[in-house]
Amino acid sequence: MGCAPNASHSPVFLLLMFSGAEVPPIVLFVLFLAIYLTTMMGNVTLVLLISRDSRLHSPMYYLLRGLSVIDMGLSTVILPQLLAHLVTHDPAIPVARCLAQLFFFYVFGVTDTLVISVMALDRYMAICDPLHYHSVMNRQCCARLLAFCWVVSVVHTMLHVGLLLPLSWAADAEGNVRLLHFFCDHRPLLQASCSDIHPNELAIFLEGGFLMMGPCALIVLSYIRIGATILRLPSAAGRHRAVSTCGSHLTMVGFFYGTIIWVYFQPPSQNSQDQDMVAAVMYTSITPLANPFVYSLRNKDVKSAFHRLLRGERVAS
Repeated sequence: MGCAPNASHSPVFLLLMFSGAEVPPIVLFVLFLAIYLTTMMGNVTLVLLISRDSRLHSPMYYLLRGLSVIDMGLSTVILPQLLAHLVTHDPAIPVARCLAQLFFFYVFGVTDTLVISVMALDRYMAICDPLHYHSVMNRQCCARLLAFCWVVSVVHTMLHVGLLLPLSWAADAEGNVRLLHFFCDHRPLLQASCSDIHPNELAIFLEGGFLMMGPCALIVLSYIRIGATILRLPSAAGRHRAVSTCGSHLTMVGFFYGTIIWVYFQPPSQNSQDQDMVAAVMYTSITPLANPFVYSLRNKDVKSAFHRLLRGERVAS
C-alpha cells in the first residue's frame, strides 16, 4: 500500500465495517431503516407537541425541542448514507462527501453534548433556585445558550476537519483507502493516514478533551448541588417529584457521554474495532432513537400533550 494524495484531492474511501458481517445486508438494511424512521417519527412528534401545546412552553421543553432537532440531524448525517451502502453493496464514498459527513456529524454530535449540559444547568436552576428560575432561564436566555452551543461546535469542527486536509492516506493499488467503520469518523481516518498525525491527536486530547470534560464537569457539579438540595426537601413527594424531573436527563447523560468517551478518549492500545463499532452505533443511532421516548414516557406533561393531540384538542400556542 502507498500514500494517496491528501484529503483536498481525490482518494476514495471504502467503508468496510459491515462488508464481512455474518448478518445479511438486507437484515442490516431493514434494521437501520426501522431505527431511522422511528427516530425521525419520535423526534418530529416531540417537536410538534412542544411547539403546539402552550403547557409545554417552558425553558426545559424549549431545550428538549432543540435536542430533538439535533438528534434528527445526527441520524440523517449517518443512517441514509449507510442505508445506501447496504442496498447498493458499494462501500465507496468520495473524499468530499466523506469530509462533509464528518463535518456535520461533529457539528451535530458536539452540539448534542453541549445542549445536554445546558439542560443540566436548567435542572439545577429549577430545583436549587426556583425563585429565580423563570427570570434567568427565560426563552431569550435559552436561545442564546443554544446559539452558543452551535457556534462552539462549528468552530471546534472546523479545527479538526482543517487538520485532516493536509494528510495523506494509506491506499491500495487501486487508490482506495480502506476504513474499518460504517461512516467517516475521526479515529478510522487517522488510522488510515500515513502522515504525521500527532497534531491531530494532540488536538483531540487537549481541545477535544477540554470540550468534552468541561460539560461533563458542569453536569456533575450541577447534580451534586441538585442531590444536596433534594435531600434537604421536607416532603417525600417533593423529593420524588424533583428526582423524576432529572431521571430522564441522567439516563441519557450516562448513555451518550459514556459511549463517546469510550470511543474517542481511550488509549489506542486498548482500542477494539468491534467494541468501537458497537459504541458508535449506540451514540449515532440508538441515542437519537431513545431520547424522545425516554423523555416522553417518563414525563406526564408530554404524555398529556400527546393524548390531547390524539383527541384532536386545539391548544393555543
